[in-house]
Amino acid sequence: MARKMKTMDGNTAAAHAAYAFTEVAGIYPITPSSPMADYVDKWSAGGLKNIFGQQVSVVEMQSEAGAAGTVHGSLAAGALTTTFTASQGLLLMIPNMYKIAGELLPGVFHVSARALASHALSIFGDHSDVMACRQTGFAMLASTNPQEAMDLGAIAHLSAIRGRVPFLHFFDGFRTSHEMQNIEIWDYKDLAEMVDMDAVKAFRERALNPDHPTLRGTAQNPDIFFQAREASNPYYDALPEIVEDYMGKVNAKIGTNYQLFNYYGAPDAEYILIAMGSVNDAAEEVVDYLTAKGEKVGLVKVRLYRPFRADKLLAAIPATVKRIAVLDRTKEPGAPGEPLFLDVQAAVAASDRKIKVVGGRYGLGSKDVTPASIIAAYRNIQGCCAKDHFTLGIIDDLTYLSLPENENPDVTPKGIVSCKFWGLGSDGTVGANKNSIKIIGGVKKYAQAYFEYDSKKSGGVTISHLRFGDVPIKSTYYVTKADFVACHNPAYMQTFEIVQDVKAGGSFLLNTHWTDAELSKNLPAAAKRHIAKNNIKFYTVDGFKAGREIGLGSRINTVLQAAFFKITGIIPIDRAVDEMKIAIKNTYGSKGDAIVNMNYAAVDAGINMVHEVAVPADWATAEDAKVEKIERRYDRPEMKAFVENILEPVSAHQGDRLPVSTFKDMADGTFPQGSAAYEKRGIAVEVPEWDPEKCIQCNQCALVCPHAVIRPYLLDEAEVAAAPEGTKMIDMKPKGAYKYAMGISMLDCAGCGLCVKTCPAKEKALVMKPFESQKDVQKAFDYLSDKVTYKETSFKPETVKGSQFKQPLLEFSGACPGCGETAYAKLITQLFGDRMMIAQATGCSSIWGGSAPSTPYTVNKAGKGPSWSNSLFEDNAEFGYGMFLAIKQRRAKLADTIRALAEKCAEWEEMKAACEAWLNGMDEAKLSEDAAATLLKLCNDCSNCGCEADALMKEVIENADLLVKKSIWIFGGDGWAYDIGFGGVDHVLASGDDINIFVFDTEVYSNTGGQASKASQIGQVAQFAASGKKVAKKNLAEIAMTYGYVYTAQIGLGANQAQAVKAIVEAESYKGPSLIIAYAPCIDHGMKGGMSNSQAQIKAAVEAGYWHLFRYDPRLAEAGKNPFQLDSKAPTAAYKDFITKETRYNSLKIAFPALAEELFEKASEVAAAKYERLKKLAEA
Repeated sequence: MARKMKTMDGNTAAAHAAYAFTEVAGIYPITPSSPMADYVDKWSAGGLKNIFGQQVSVVEMQSEAGAAGTVHGSLAAGALTTTFTASQGLLLMIPNMYKIAGELLPGVFHVSARALASHALSIFGDHSDVMACRQTGFAMLASTNPQEAMDLGAIAHLSAIRGRVPFLHFFDGFRTSHEMQNIEIWDYKDLAEMVDMDAVKAFRERALNPDHPTLRGTAQNPDIFFQAREASNPYYDALPEIVEDYMGKVNAKIGTNYQLFNYYGAPDAEYILIAMGSVNDAAEEVVDYLTAKGEKVGLVKVRLYRPFRADKLLAAIPATVKRIAVLDRTKEPGAPGEPLFLDVQAAVAASDRKIKVVGGRYGLGSKDVTPASIIAAYRNIQGCCAKDHFTLGIIDDLTYLSLPENENPDVTPKGIVSCKFWGLGSDGTVGANKNSIKIIGGVKKYAQAYFEYDSKKSGGVTISHLRFGDVPIKSTYYVTKADFVACHNPAYMQTFEIVQDVKAGGSFLLNTHWTDAELSKNLPAAAKRHIAKNNIKFYTVDGFKAGREIGLGSRINTVLQAAFFKITGIIPIDRAVDEMKIAIKNTYGSKGDAIVNMNYAAVDAGINMVHEVAVPADWATAEDAKVEKIERRYDRPEMKAFVENILEPVSAHQGDRLPVSTFKDMADGTFPQGSAAYEKRGIAVEVPEWDPEKCIQCNQCALVCPHAVIRPYLLDEAEVAAAPEGTKMIDMKPKGAYKYAMGISMLDCAGCGLCVKTCPAKEKALVMKPFESQKDVQKAFDYLSDKVTYKETSFKPETVKGSQFKQPLLEFSGACPGCGETAYAKLITQLFGDRMMIAQATGCSSIWGGSAPSTPYTVNKAGKGPSWSNSLFEDNAEFGYGMFLAIKQRRAKLADTIRALAEKCAEWEEMKAACEAWLNGMDEAKLSEDAAATLLKLCNDCSNCGCEADALMKEVIENADLLVKKSIWIFGGDGWAYDIGFGGVDHVLASGDDINIFVFDTEVYSNTGGQASKASQIGQVAQFAASGKKVAKKNLAEIAMTYGYVYTAQIGLGANQAQAVKAIVEAESYKGPSLIIAYAPCIDHGMKGGMSNSQAQIKAAVEAGYWHLFRYDPRLAEAGKNPFQLDSKAPTAAYKDFITKETRYNSLKIAFPALAEELFEKASEVAAAKYERLKKLAEA
């Protein structure tokens, strides 16, 4: 039976199979599984019917635990129910998984298998999560690639229905979930034919229903629990044959050869690997390569992992096999081996076959698995002494478990064309390549695309790996030998080895405004030599110019996509143009005709602007220029080691080469703060230039800068004299003793232009200029930030202007250009950073706040700064509360010590007074700091005199880091605070303790791709809300205010900077719980003009009554005043006009115009009613 071909990734394939059998989907977003749920939601909203003739009922819950409970309840009530999850989310479902399996309910969980957070968070793929579920009673079925995700995904549902055992169908996160291939897709009619409808009928008859009531879930005593638990054995005994039967039916329909265990390789193999997941495709390539050379090797692919049928495994292993290496994509510390290895070892040991079995680990956290690694595994078991418990793909010079990789042949079959694209996150490179592979997939029989990301937000590096041809593509590893390479950001040429991946005779495209002469000047000599010596065709295109002229700004993807098709000639250019424009309409149609037409123009520009460079002959002998290394100014020895040993190689994309010993002193995941200052990425195309003559010295540009790259300084005469030549400065306003300077770190700038947009001067004091024209200002910034001291002036730190003279202790993060979150966090560090402790919820703010290797939270010149830690997503409030309790308990013990010291030194007036001053002021920041300085001096001066108080004074000295009151902050986004972490937020607020919660409210799950949360507004389109959210936003602030003792505020920096600063200061000074909710525009909103308008958008939101500013201070109530203060005025702009300037709303208007009108009207009414309610509170 021939099936329709379509290009899609593994998530889409699994979702397509799942939709057919699903009646209800209980979902919650988590990377990398979220797209599956989003597709199901979109298809349902679009009217797609499952095999039962219904649209799937999709419900987003508040957490994965909630989703699992919903799945359980829905199954119990007789609806075939599915969920999609990964990693920590899957672990939250484990309690319900035991229940679902125990009650023999035919649910299916589709899992993009992902690493679990341990010493660090990894959003990337391995089998840690699914291996934690192998004891739940779920059957476990593994897919290797997107085609198998389609095929085996269906088998999981079919087998669950007939076998009454729930299934966990998994495939590798990112490597399979996000890899695009041209695959065959199911027709739902074919799937319907295979469903055991009698089993479906029996399932529904067993469902809970008062018409035939039953009880399920009793509490059983020791007399019967064991026996009842064993009663399910027959179902598990029968299940492998059921799966095998359905594999046979599928094989008969579509010509595949799916088995519980599939063997691939020489029929007389002596050395084989056994593995699950995407590694099997790459291993098949290696097997083909080695067997072609006469080697007797093979591979067993595990499909049904639970129930594990040892007899079927043994039957798949050739009789000639002498040695087996089992590959596990997980680590179980302290165990005698990893799970699959132990299962295989037990199976072989129980047989009469004399086979040596060893095991090893590979690919943790999506570590690329290359042919070299797979060959190393074979060489290990072919040698005389096969190493057990080995590791692949790393250099373990600590415990010496890694295997040497001495062979790295090109095992890709002939006829495969390989391409590689280096982009900047948010420039559209990835999106363009997804469209390209779909276009190519319509011409070539086989196509593959995989996308490599760093963990920064939209300003990070993206690398797209594309392959296509007329033979199957099994290369589940990065492209390193390419026929075509494109670099979409010229700054990368100085940092990464890019052109070196181009094969001899291949093509290289550079997006740049450089002329040919400037190319000779600016390109590294190594790149020039490789181009010239390997006869590489070199092209340039100025996508930046095209983007500006067309109006697309930095979204240059379509220009470069068109250039790619013109240069490579993969398909006829006329057809490529037609297909690109069809793809543009499909991709951007919901964003309006203007966006579509601009992208059409970009296609034409890309075709016409391609320039072929005549490569000078002397490039072949180009000599390496003397590199001017950025002078590193290390104030901490541990930072020097960290930067040189970790940050620099990782930033240069050489992290894979770092050995295990590099991390021996940070096995617990501890990194030093402040390493982001050493990255100096230089990614901006344009950076701000400051004109001191036009500057009104308001410091607003510094306040809103998301990356802390622009900062005001006050210089005394000595500092002025020592400043580098060319440092711009002007007399301080109002007239004072200092010069005023604005430092700009152009190497750390992301080029968003927020500072320019925010500048209130009549003639802008800041203008954006080309990066190259501003190189000299870096020396001035380095001097100002290193040498200029803070000056006490009349501008108090608790004001907008005064706060910006304080050193930001959050700088140069990986946040998106124009980020709406980081300015708030940066401001808080300027006010309290030297005594801050931050508990960070997983999400956008954890990624820009702590993505290895750069740590943007930093220290002041005294070495003090925010301590920061991330636990999980769901528990952050509790995590932060634990920090508070620990500090409270430890300081209470210190207080006891100091009381005892005061008693011992009753005769020593100075010491007694110092102790009493600290005890009286221990809960006040300034008082505790001042008293601590006096007390420590006395203790240090006298702690060795031999008196009875010596031990007490030594204890005070040992606990000196507890003397100053700590400022405890709990940071997170709206998905955490409104949804998964709300229970914890509520509990911490209800505690009455002195702790601060700050919510970055983007109104979507920004980090996982923009899913709806309870913070999303009526009519807002987001993932999991394809037809617009129907219910109002959760009123988190008003919920908190009902306690009466929680300081509560809503702020919006771009709308009222002074109110934001005041609220933060008031919240921190309040001796009780505080909650601040800050409006934070996000790239997912799709604002007109992009993120350079994020602060203006906050102002517009308040003017339209979309967002309200207020403060609730319980101290006012204690003083007999109204605790509620409404800080925003009545709306002066139309609500609907505001929301339709954002794609997240306007797309609903395009897709569902009547529904949009209804929901927008409802949203407008809700917002107006809320303002009236707040107004009454203020007038009470």
